[in-house]
Amino acid sequence: MVFRTILILMICAINLGMAPVCAAESFGHKGGPDIENIGEINQLLQQNPYDLELLLSFGTSRGGSAGHLAVAVRDKETSDDLVYSANFYADLDPKHEKGYYNENLIIMVPKTEYLFKTSSSLGTDASFGLDMGEIYKRSVIGIRISGVDPQVKTGLRDFFQRLNSDFHARKQSTDYHHSPIVYEYMNLNCAKTVGLAFKYGAGFDDLPIKGTSFWSRLNPFSVTKANLPTEMAMQLIEAFAERNCTFDVVLYKKWEGSTYIDPLEGSGAMYKDLPNRFPSVLSLDYMENQGSYEDYHNLFAMYLLYYLGRCSIVLNGETLRLEIEHQKEPDAFAKARSKAEESAQKDKKHFIRRLVFRAWGIKLEPGVDNTPLYEGKITQ
Repeated sequence: MVFRTILILMICAINLGMAPVCAAESFGHKGGPDIENIGEINQLLQQNPYDLELLLSFGTSRGGSAGHLAVAVRDKETSDDLVYSANFYADLDPKHEKGYYNENLIIMVPKTEYLFKTSSSLGTDASFGLDMGEIYKRSVIGIRISGVDPQVKTGLRDFFQRLNSDFHARKQSTDYHHSPIVYEYMNLNCAKTVGLAFKYGAGFDDLPIKGTSFWSRLNPFSVTKANLPTEMAMQLIEAFAERNCTFDVVLYKKWEGSTYIDPLEGSGAMYKDLPNRFPSVLSLDYMENQGSYEDYHNLFAMYLLYYLGRCSIVLNGETLRLEIEHQKEPDAFAKARSKAEESAQKDKKHFIRRLVFRAWGIKLEPGVDNTPLYEGKITQ
């Protein structure tokens, strides 16, 4: 009798278009099971002293791909850092009103959530692979900075709160940005919000930021005044080096097994099949595909971050646990910069020759590809 009743209820559920049991999401999918040892690997990484971490995410587009830049502020009284990241969907576009997280211009989430989690404290509208669970979609380079003045951290926190307040107030212009305070890919993007926070919140008055002068606002070529993540990260590294801070770098590697397809993007591509491209500076490399790097500034950034590298973190596809794949002692900044300059100079192609040939549509030999430096091959 009991079995018959259960069977009838199941049939009714099917007829009503309802699943009798909710199917569990797959590993590596939004809402799926979390990695078991997130807390353990986080404790291990926090054994090294640092105050801030610039989180430079790889690009996932074919051709031009600038990636993303966020900043994590370490609070030594808590077990996790807090990530501040510009919200791609806070653009007030009507198509992003429903099904997208658009409550704040700057999202604020724990770093372990940002990198590794499959669900978000922001709610179900948060973007998987952008607001949380980045490693399922792309690799992330963490540039950790030690010796930072506590007032810098306070200034950053306050300014990011101000950005959200101005976004909620629908400010059309402010002293730090002479356009509406909404996300705009070419104008008020991830790199610019980070740069503004350091310049106007943390007192980095000498930090160059594109698109802040009167004349730049008259420039019709938006891409030339866009702040790009890698360029901003390199400028901040130099600014911190001048303040006698020290660095090390952690590579959080993309897990190549996620079959998740983002319904919001509409590309139909699984995360495992998306490009995992080192974020390019604005150069002749910018419109090339993954693995094509000839520009000196791209090569310099790759080498500098490699020489500053401490370890790479990877999700083991068999155990489904995080582990340290490779590790080494990072070089001091002056030594790393000198070595990076030498390596990039050796690898770069002749810029003018390449420019002239490409103007005639002639493709030269493949460019230098140093992406293996960021595929877990961090060795001494």
